[in-house]
Amino acid sequence: MGGALGKLSEEQRRLLDEWIPGAAVEQDHSWGVVETTVLEMARAGSRFIVKAGGAADHHIEREIRAHLHWLEPWTSLGRAPLLLHHDSRAKLIVTTYLPGELVLDAEQVGDPGAYRQAGELLALLHAHTSQADDDYERRENQKSLKLLAGPHRIAGTTVERLQRMIAAWPTPPVTVVPTHGDWQPRNWLIHDGVVSIIDFGRAALRPPFTDLNRLDAQEFRTGPQLEAAFMAGYGSDPRAADGWHRSRMREAIATACWAYAQGIEEFEAQGHRMIAEASEAFIGRTR
Repeated sequence: MGGALGKLSEEQRRLLDEWIPGAAVEQDHSWGVVETTVLEMARAGSRFIVKAGGAADHHIEREIRAHLHWLEPWTSLGRAPLLLHHDSRAKLIVTTYLPGELVLDAEQVGDPGAYRQAGELLALLHAHTSQADDDYERRENQKSLKLLAGPHRIAGTTVERLQRMIAAWPTPPVTVVPTHGDWQPRNWLIHDGVVSIIDFGRAALRPPFTDLNRLDAQEFRTGPQLEAAFMAGYGSDPRAADGWHRSRMREAIATACWAYAQGIEEFEAQGHRMIAEASEAFIGRTR
């Protein structure tokens, strides 16, 4: 496993030698798709998680911001790792290690109790702080239009319809809160029945309902009992907000375009399905 350190830059390795001298790589948890290296390291009986970004990485800065400003509702309960060292210029962080396995890979993947805990934890994060954002909707519309103008395999007639739809969307002020940005079982750890949260590379201030985009498109489709448990934990359903359907469509477009760029055909197919389902929902709202 020592070769895993070869993925890091010289500056990143120097900082690790300074921060946790003599630590050895125990496991490489890197996903291999995004430009982030994730290493589990150990020294003198203590374990750490090291995250290092590549030249074009923008996830580490988000991780640092989340740790410094938003995660106290979780870290105070021991439900998220603690930030030990960070350097935004070098794109490197070291956090404490949390034991457990991903809910996605655990027997609790279909356990409503785990989803209730995830709902409770998300509510704590969303309640931490909030502010108004007058430009959020316009920015997000522009991101979707840019994706539609780029490379993908969305049908031309669908692209034209989506472009017209997005151009007609309102752009009201919205209330934004700290969001995880990739809220799904692959980022929930479970240990002795307790759920904790990892991976904050997509954390940002957004409307609360955006954190339900991925669950709504995946686990909630086939697990109504999981959806009910999650909402019971959260305490309400943020999808009741006016912007939910627009957010759902944006997520669908982003999924299809990103997966095409990465060559992940199964995920790309999910994106196309999400576009079709979001489109049907819009039609249903206008009937």
